Amino acid sequence: MRLAVRVAAADSLLTLFSDYWRMKTLEEVIRKWTLKNAADYKLAIPGKIIGRVIGEWPDSKTDMKATMKLINEEAKRVNALAHEQVAIELKEFAFEEKKAEEKKEIELPGAIQGHVLTRFPPEPSGFPHIGHAKAAWLDYEGARHHGGKMLLRFDDTNPEKEKQEFADAIKEGLLWLGIDWADETYTSDRMEELYTYCDELFVKYAAYVCTCTAEQVKKSREMKQSCDCSAREPQENMAIFRKMRDGKMEEGSAIVRFKGSMHSDNSVMRDPTMFRVIKATHYRQGEKYKCWPSYDFEAPIMDSLEGITHAMRSKEYELRNELYFAILQKLELRAPNLIEFSRLDIKNAPISKRLITPLVAEGKVEGYNDPRLPTLAGLKRRGILPEAIKEFVLGFGLSKVESEPGWDKLLSLNRKLLDERAMRRYFVRSPVKLTIIGAPVKEAVLKNHPSKKEMGERKLTGTATFYIAGPDADALIVTELFRLKELYNATVTSKDADGITAKYEADEGIAAKKIQWVPLESAVPCKVKVPRDLLDEKGEYRADSMGEDVGVCEPSCRELPESAVVQFERYGYARLDKKEDNGLVFIFSC
Repeated sequence: MRLAVRVAAADSLLTLFSDYWRMKTLEEVIRKWTLKNAADYKLAIPGKIIGRVIGEWPDSKTDMKATMKLINEEAKRVNALAHEQVAIELKEFAFEEKKAEEKKEIELPGAIQGHVLTRFPPEPSGFPHIGHAKAAWLDYEGARHHGGKMLLRFDDTNPEKEKQEFADAIKEGLLWLGIDWADETYTSDRMEELYTYCDELFVKYAAYVCTCTAEQVKKSREMKQSCDCSAREPQENMAIFRKMRDGKMEEGSAIVRFKGSMHSDNSVMRDPTMFRVIKATHYRQGEKYKCWPSYDFEAPIMDSLEGITHAMRSKEYELRNELYFAILQKLELRAPNLIEFSRLDIKNAPISKRLITPLVAEGKVEGYNDPRLPTLAGLKRRGILPEAIKEFVLGFGLSKVESEPGWDKLLSLNRKLLDERAMRRYFVRSPVKLTIIGAPVKEAVLKNHPSKKEMGERKLTGTATFYIAGPDADALIVTELFRLKELYNATVTSKDADGITAKYEADEGIAAKKIQWVPLESAVPCKVKVPRDLLDEKGEYRADSMGEDVGVCEPSCRELPESAVVQFERYGYARLDKKEDNGLVFIFSC
């Protein structure tokens, strides 16, 4: 199958947009560090900027001449600004605090070395995402640092939403991240004990069965007024509760409420729900139970029964802490240390199941493993390494400070890791035919990695016809001398709609411009899907959030196993997503 000399007009426009987006990303990195350098030293010094740029954007060192040109231009612009204007522009960028980077261990208050037990308690009601990764790593590293262990506990007490598929996906995701657990438990396995504790609350006049309608309950809580149900005696409460458990009460006809304080300013304490009737089949317990506890009831009890020493959860539960300890106090159960941390949100990305599920259902994304999603499956498909996720999420520590980082930091960490392990390959976008008159057949020996000899070499044969990238072709002018990387030099003799013709000059020597190439005869058609922010600034779906670069890659790419991540030189890192009859499909990683 031969590719057209030029891609269609629509594809050309898309490619130009992709080129602009990728260059704009590098230019933003350069702008960021140039402004920072000018603010720190009163003058932007290119020599001090290049290291910072390479650190955040390793690909920039592939063409140092072009990178330094961009840095010099930006330094010239910034040095012409007033100091006040530099400070204003600098506010657009976020910088990591060095202290936060240095603090790698998770310190738990009151921890006794060798006697720490944490738990990661997901509900198996959806696929795991980067927010789960943060919570799991904090639990795991907190325990590890203190010589303790972490339990994996599935808080599975809502049969309407939970599935074995989700429980399996969570376990698979944790193992992929590199997290192991000492034991695996299920809250639904201890329902009889939870029922007993509820009866104990009835006896202690600390709970009651409420048969008011949902609207009446809501109104009474808003008005801070108790209902007549709260005066029921323990025996009556236990009798009705037994009917709820036996499936003799309809859904919504009765709930069990904890006796908090209907006058409390904390609305959580206004007699919250502890049990409700749900007759759906449970993925693990089947039809055995008809009455299920709320998270507020079972979480503190399970934490105490399982011997958890440090229970960590996101800050959104902070108002529920009073209820957590009140239940344990009434039941005279041991209370763990309760620790909150900030919830992880990613700018312009849907984190919660509430946002992700409709996107999947409406076909706006390919599934839960869509590379635009922050699900673990999506990140894995995009070629994000588990080590990068670990460093990214642990960088926030146990701080309660709310933040909404973008993808930049995670992608930067991923680039640094991939730079050390990804093989290099040639890829040209929007391919244009190049014919070189008088060229010998020559075999180029290319390193799989510029600094790792152990990764070996590969050979690529150049004859007289090639594909080069559309942007490179557009930049060439007649009579210009250029060099095909690692092959030979040539001079442009003509350009027309059918492509470019050039004259062979010499094998050796350094031409002013180096161009990447793929032999026309052995070129492998491929496309690279380019994920971008899935949501706009208003939180609405972006129809243009998945770009696509069409081109060709070198023949050795056919030998890559699916899921391999390579660096397409002068382009970026990409993961081989699948092999099709008419070519390869990659996903741009970073």
